[in-house]
Amino acid sequence: MSALSRTMDLSVGRVAARREWARFARRLARRRTALFGLVVVMVVVIAAMGAPWIAAYDPTEQDITNRLRPPGSQDAASRAHHLGTDHLGRDILARMIFGARPALMVGFAAVAISGVLGMAVGLVSGYFGGRIDDVFMRLADVQLAFPFILLAIAVIGVLGPSLPVIIVVIGVSSWVVYARVVRGAVLSLREREFVQAAHALGSRDSRVLLHHILPNAFTPWLVVATLDMARVIVIESALSFLGLGVQPPTPTWGGMLADGRVYISTAWWLATFPGLAILVTVLGINLFGDGLRDTLDPRLKV
Repeated sequence: MSALSRTMDLSVGRVAARREWARFARRLARRRTALFGLVVVMVVVIAAMGAPWIAAYDPTEQDITNRLRPPGSQDAASRAHHLGTDHLGRDILARMIFGARPALMVGFAAVAISGVLGMAVGLVSGYFGGRIDDVFMRLADVQLAFPFILLAIAVIGVLGPSLPVIIVVIGVSSWVVYARVVRGAVLSLREREFVQAAHALGSRDSRVLLHHILPNAFTPWLVVATLDMARVIVIESALSFLGLGVQPPTPTWGGMLADGRVYISTAWWLATFPGLAILVTVLGINLFGDGLRDTLDPRLKV
């Protein structure tokens, strides 16, 4: 009989979870700007994942005879270059498609590192308080006071510019926002009745943190992670623009901007299209993040 009861409880739980996800999807579907942002992000992700099959040209293929061709032109072999070519005759559209790969890789990986680190610090700091909280918050103050660009230049100067180094530098230096958001949520949650009840039943601190507080602190963390990805993509592009990002011949949006600034008056498309790629991607992520925040906010649920 007890086994039957457990089975029924699991079934009821699954049904309730499906209903909650359905309500969440309906609320999100009402926010058209969020859906537009999600579509933009999905298009960029699909383009990055399918770059070898979508791009019509090798992004590193050089042909000096086809250099600086304007958008919509054809080369000597009658091959179309829809967004033109750069100063080395490389196809701009192919380089933009492949350039989405390092941007998204840095975005996802750095957010994962900083998010997990910030979540752990926020949970421990907010739950235990006292000296532990003071130590972590002072570390956060020091982290915020130290200019990120100096840290990036110092670390990349020692270790050399590469994708793993960029991911670690951005990830390790971006945990503070997550920690403070999660800490604020934990400070409120630890005084709630269900947490007090768990303590009264003799639950360990680790169980209370993982089973009662973490699921409820995940929502604000998710919103911050979504919005922070846009910031990370901008940082990666800025580092590539300064020559501190992924090195050639791998195409990056920031590197394409740096190449195009020399020709901005004679070949406007070299810098314009990579800049638009950064703008549209960051805008899409921000629109989706804003919609996600509004959808998950209990004060705005209808």
